[in-house]
Amino acid sequence: MDWGSIFELSIRELIGVQAIVFALAAIGINIQFGYTGLLNFGQAAFAAVGGYGVAVIVTTYEMSFWLGIVVAIGAAVVLALLLGVPTLRLRADYLAIVTIAASEIVRLVGRSAWGRDVFGGSDGITGFSDTFYDLNPFTEPLEFGPFEFRERILWVMAVGWGLVALCTLMVWLLMRSPWGRVLKAIREDEDAVRSLGKNVYGYKMQSLVMGGVIGALAGIVYSLFQGAMQPDVYATNFTFFAYAILILGGAATVFGPVLGAAIVWFAFQFIDLTLRAAITNEYIPDWLMNQNDTGAVRFMLTGVVLVLLLVFRPQGILGDRREIALDAR
Repeated sequence: MDWGSIFELSIRELIGVQAIVFALAAIGINIQFGYTGLLNFGQAAFAAVGGYGVAVIVTTYEMSFWLGIVVAIGAAVVLALLLGVPTLRLRADYLAIVTIAASEIVRLVGRSAWGRDVFGGSDGITGFSDTFYDLNPFTEPLEFGPFEFRERILWVMAVGWGLVALCTLMVWLLMRSPWGRVLKAIREDEDAVRSLGKNVYGYKMQSLVMGGVIGALAGIVYSLFQGAMQPDVYATNFTFFAYAILILGGAATVFGPVLGAAIVWFAFQFIDLTLRAAITNEYIPDWLMNQNDTGAVRFMLTGVVLVLLLVFRPQGILGDRREIALDAR
């Protein structure tokens, strides 16, 4: 088997756009779940409204790309308020139920026939990324050793990893501030925080809004990379991937989401390419597996690894066991 090619393509995924998108989504969940103890199972909804905010404004209403960015972020704030106002005074599981339902509602509204004129229906929306790529400073491909990146990919990666770095720095600074310490105290025992005169509801809302906005940035980056906004991309498995990445890297850690995203997408690509090469070279017989099965098998193997991780190291690679307590009262 050509191990050099397998490792080369796998490393491309390690730093690729998928890793960027899910790193951003996991950073948002980390603020909500890792530091505050909020069970948001609807991060896909925030990513979707981010992508739709840009796509609808630019393509459907033929307005400014920058206005679309503002609308996307504003839509994420509004969605967080709509989800948080009726649920954040209740137990944590109510927020989980509402957010997973909201995720499906957003997806189904986006692909509905009656909203096709605005949201594009199941076919999605295209033609909104031209302004973004017009800003591209890269005029030729970049070659780095065995790797070659085209101009458009370079631009998306530069912007995407820049956003990841900014969001990571923001989390690092905030969680060492009095505001961040209150969030972690709410996760441990919100009644104790409330007894000290802190507005627990207000802090929870701020955490939900901030994590949702970062999730919207993930949707914006992904839709610009694809050049299309397709609703089925933001199904519930989008959120579950983000949670798996967070758990792998370590909840309530600054760099855990980034490390988890890089490892997961490297592992997906490496397992897929290895299985395909093994089948091609007849190391794996046809009666056991064929090329069409590799996609499912790689998820199965990754799932086994995550289960073993939860059994033997539930805090994740970078996590601290003391940081994973959750007060769901």
